[in-house]
Amino acid sequence: MAIIKVRRNGPYLVDAPDVTLIDWNGHEYRIEKRPFVLCRCGGSTTKPFCDGTHSKIGFSAAEAAVPGSDDKPAQP
Repeated sequence: MAIIKVRRNGPYLVDAPDVTLIDWNGHEYRIEKRPFVLCRCGGSTTKPFCDGTHSKIGFSAAEAAVPGSDDKPAQP
């Protein structure tokens, strides 16, 4: 089973030995190590993978999976 953990103000941590990451053209990304992290801030120079830029630019996420939370998903 794949587990994707949303890190507070950080990337998505993907922890699964058998997950495959495919781009919009159907090409598979080579994943060097597991678990791996996917960019959520949009600032990474190694997209779709995280390079730590979120901490340098002060990325602040609004999402939380907490019932009754005041946090709301970002609007498209």
